[in-house]
Amino acid sequence: MKRKILFILFCICSFSSMVASKRTGAQDRELWVKYLCRIASPVIDNLAKGTLEANMPVETGKNFYGNPRDVTYLEAVGRTLAGIAPWLALPDDNTEEGKLRKSFRTSVLKGLKNGVSPESPDCLNFTRNYQPTVDAAYLAQAFLRAPKALWEPLDTLTKQRYVTAFKSLRRNKPVYNNHLLFAAIIETFLLKVGEQVDQAKVFLACKKIEEWYVGDGWYSDGPSFSMDYYDYVIHPMLVDIYQVLKEKKIVSERQYNTAVKRMIRHSDFSERMIMPDGVFPAFGRSATYRTGAFQSLSQVALMKILPSYIHPAQVRCALTAVFVNMYDGNQNFDKNGWLVLGFNGHQPELADYYTTTGSLYMATLGFLALGLPADDYFWTNSFEEWTSCKIWSGKPSRKDYKVEY
Repeated sequence: MKRKILFILFCICSFSSMVASKRTGAQDRELWVKYLCRIASPVIDNLAKGTLEANMPVETGKNFYGNPRDVTYLEAVGRTLAGIAPWLALPDDNTEEGKLRKSFRTSVLKGLKNGVSPESPDCLNFTRNYQPTVDAAYLAQAFLRAPKALWEPLDTLTKQRYVTAFKSLRRNKPVYNNHLLFAAIIETFLLKVGEQVDQAKVFLACKKIEEWYVGDGWYSDGPSFSMDYYDYVIHPMLVDIYQVLKEKKIVSERQYNTAVKRMIRHSDFSERMIMPDGVFPAFGRSATYRTGAFQSLSQVALMKILPSYIHPAQVRCALTAVFVNMYDGNQNFDKNGWLVLGFNGHQPELADYYTTTGSLYMATLGFLALGLPADDYFWTNSFEEWTSCKIWSGKPSRKDYKVEY
C-alpha cells in the first residue's frame, strides 16, 4: 500500500499529455520513472512477496520448445534488474522519486533473497534447461551495474547461493553465437567478486565476438550476419565484460576502448532510427523486446560518451518520444499490468519460438540513462530535436558515413 501511495504521488507530477517540445527535462524524467516502474513493478513486487510463480502469466511464442515455466521467471527477474539497476544505484534522497526508488530497492533485495531460498515458492531455476545461462547473465550484469545497491547488501548465505547457482551453469555448453557472452559475463562477475573463474569461457567469447565484427559498429551474431537489433545485447555486454577485465589488467586499454568506440557507433545508428513521431522500425528477431532495442544508446548516454554531434538532450527527447508511444497507453499491458507478447499491442504472431512473457522484460534495458542523476545536463538541458526530426523538417544535419575501428 505504501508503494502504491508513493507511486500515485509521483505520477501526479507527470505530464505525459503535454507535447514533447513543451516538456522540460524534469518532466521527461518523471515519465521515464513512471514507465519503468510500471513495467518493473509486477516482477519486483511479486518476487518480494513470494508470489511471482503464482501470479505471473505465461504466454509463449509459437512452437516454443520445452516447459516455459522452467525459464520464464528467471528471465523476468534477470532482465528487469539489468535495466533498472543503474536507477537503483542512485543515492537516496527525500524527493518523491527518491522515496519511490528506495522502496523499489528494498523490494528487490527481499526478492533476490527469495530467488535462491529453497524455502521460497519463487526459488528460481538454474539447473533445468539451457536458458538459465542466458538470464543468469542478465542478473550478473545487474550485479555488475549496481554492486553497492544490489550485491553488497545481500547477506552472506544469499551471496553464496548465487555464486553456487552461477557456477552450476558451467555444465552448459554455450551456443556458438552471442550466447558465448552470457557464459562470459557470469564468469566475469565471479571474477569481480573474487571467485574462481573459468577463464576459457571468457577468452573464447571475447575472441569470437571480435572475430565476428563486420564493421561500422555492427557485429555478426555468430558466423553469419543478420540484420536485427541484437547488437544492442552484444555491445553493452562486451563492454561491461571488458571493463572488469581492464580493471584486472587482463585486457589492454586499447581493447576496451575499441569495444567502446564500436558501441558508440552503434548508438549513432540507434538514435537515427527514431523517427520524428517517436516510432522505430520493427525488424529482425526479438522485436517483442520493444525498447530494449535502445540499450546501447542508453548506455552510451549513461557513460557520458556520446559523440560530440549527438547531444544528451536530443537522446533524452528521442527516447522519451519512443517511451510515450509504447507505454503511455494500455496496449502493451494486460489487465494486471504484465507485458504482453507483441511489439505495440498484443501481437503474439510476432514472438519468436524462444519467447515467453519473461523474455519481454528486456524492455527495461532502454532506460539505463535513468541512472544519471536528476541534476545531470542530460535532464536539465532544454528540448532538442533528434537527427530524424532535423532531416525530415529540412533543417541542417550531419551527414552520416561509415567509421573504421
